Amino acid sequence: MENPKQHIEDLRNLLHQHNYSYYVLSSPTITDFEFDKLLKELEALEKEYPEYADPNSPTQRVGSDINKQFVQVAHKYPMLSLSNTYSLEEVEEFYNRVKKDLNDDFEIVCELKFDGTSISLTYKDGKLQQAVTRGDGVVGDDVTANVRTIGSIPLTLQGHDYMDEFEIRGEILMPWKVFDKLNQERADQEEPLFANPRNAASGTLKLQDPKVVASRKLDSFLYYMLGENLPSDSHYENLKKAKQWGFKISDATRKAKSLEEIAEFIKYWDVERKNFPVATDGIVLKVDSLRQQRNLGYTSKFPRWAIAYKFQAERELTELLSVSFQVGRTGAVTPVANLKPVQLSGTTVKRASLYNADAIDALDLHIGDMVYVEKGGEIIPKITEVDIKSRKPNNEKVEFITICPECGATLKRDEGEAVYYCPNYKGCPPQIKGRIEHFITRKAMNISGGSETIEHLYNGKLISNIADLYTLKWQDVSHLERWGEKSAKNLIESIQSSVNIPYERVLYAIGIRYVGETVAKKLAVGFPSIEQLKQATIEELTQVDEIGDRIARSVVDFFADEENLELIEKLRGFGLQFELSQEIMSQRTNKLEGKTIVISGTFEKHSRDEYKTLIEQNGGKNSGSISSKTNYILAGDNMGPAKLEKANKLGVQIIKEDDFLKMIE
Repeated sequence: MENPKQHIEDLRNLLHQHNYSYYVLSSPTITDFEFDKLLKELEALEKEYPEYADPNSPTQRVGSDINKQFVQVAHKYPMLSLSNTYSLEEVEEFYNRVKKDLNDDFEIVCELKFDGTSISLTYKDGKLQQAVTRGDGVVGDDVTANVRTIGSIPLTLQGHDYMDEFEIRGEILMPWKVFDKLNQERADQEEPLFANPRNAASGTLKLQDPKVVASRKLDSFLYYMLGENLPSDSHYENLKKAKQWGFKISDATRKAKSLEEIAEFIKYWDVERKNFPVATDGIVLKVDSLRQQRNLGYTSKFPRWAIAYKFQAERELTELLSVSFQVGRTGAVTPVANLKPVQLSGTTVKRASLYNADAIDALDLHIGDMVYVEKGGEIIPKITEVDIKSRKPNNEKVEFITICPECGATLKRDEGEAVYYCPNYKGCPPQIKGRIEHFITRKAMNISGGSETIEHLYNGKLISNIADLYTLKWQDVSHLERWGEKSAKNLIESIQSSVNIPYERVLYAIGIRYVGETVAKKLAVGFPSIEQLKQATIEELTQVDEIGDRIARSVVDFFADEENLELIEKLRGFGLQFELSQEIMSQRTNKLEGKTIVISGTFEKHSRDEYKTLIEQNGGKNSGSISSKTNYILAGDNMGPAKLEKANKLGVQIIKEDDFLKMIE
């Protein structure tokens, strides 16, 4: 290659242009396959020529797994909140106040108020320099590494007429489709659900691993530019210019010259927002002229030139047709309301969550009631209120069931718990199938298929537990309805391949209650074989980082069950991995045996999680807080001042990254 540097630059510019076409213009000019091909070519060249590295390269959107605590950054311009109103009368008061204070002609820019997490982006010489969260309005967290993974935020700007340095602010968002899919995945793994897209976006942006952030497919809308020598005195014109530079600006933005036009905008979007791909919770009204904004100024909390009109929570009235009860893989029984179909947040809603017996009693639900439904943060919406006035005298009251609808066992409810559960762990079909479905998931044993596959195998009486998967023959599977020789052989091949899945994922797959993906990894490091884990006491288990009493008790109870022990032995006989690999075991030492270490700050050579693993591999114990039992603090850059003060007070030795690596060399 004659000029690799130029070729790399050309590829970067081309990919930036395609990103702009895809995310901002919503008009892709090449296929995903072609884009990925160009990206892989660029990745290969950057690996071959590391001297031409650039943090704003399109390849950096995937994120590095170096784990850095966020550094706090002072905002050059404070990020103030807006005063809120819920009535058109108060909007009119705002408009008249502006009119009186300015005593001049003015225009109002009407914008959608996006329900995400606020971000401030700084650009220098057309390149993304820094991304900072709102924080307390004066100081925020530097989340630049995570923001670089968001496709709709340009790393380098289009054109050449941008300022040398400026700031642009907006919202980081999680689209409804992404949010619903993420919560469905979390529900499948029985992990806590995100309350709403705003919390999901905010939580994602604060993750320590940009690779995970990249996988969450966050989006953005930008809505305000700050800096010296801005293109125009008009806020509206500045947004139009920002769009030309590659920023994602909402097409819904409009200018209004009267109260009537503002009211029309609000009325239109109060309905149309239901079809919008991201969550919106209101309208923002801003005086267009920046000069007039400066003249109006600020109160101690809010700008006088802007106000937020908040929509009422989106809800619809529909009829409750019936209530069904679903049994999950852990036996928890969840009531679900079946509704007369109604349109809500761009989707047709037929079901709503009822949570538990207490929620049903609190609503005083009756079949045939007219109920108000909201799409909150749930996979399925929730009922928030009953229209008692429309209730008919013969409507039957909803009672929580006492018998499992699947197996007939009497339901139980532990003291202090809100959930009823079926205790028939070994004989209740949804629990059995749920455990097998969990076992085959991608993050567990990665066996091809899903709930439908397990349904066919279970109903065909070919399997009744996870070990039965390894006794299947393709000839038997191929006789099932909608199965053929090829699909049956593919399934058997996938099952056979799963015996190579490492120990920590097998631990996750076998479905010990409260043992998720991360906890399974911790247990595998703390107890490198299933034999050691079987014999572990609650006290020994709680010595492992992030393992508390509840998890420890669940592990002990699991291995106290003879049928579980028999199941493990069957799986071991089929060749599944029940101890850490020789490669990992060979890296284990006792160099840090008996030492408790606290990690603080940001690091260059390894991520924080990698350092935690290294501590455990060398016999040490991780701790999240400093005490008299702490032996060392592994300190990177930006160590927290409170931890530093406590370390000095207790006389705990502080070691740097290089010192630690020498200790375990």
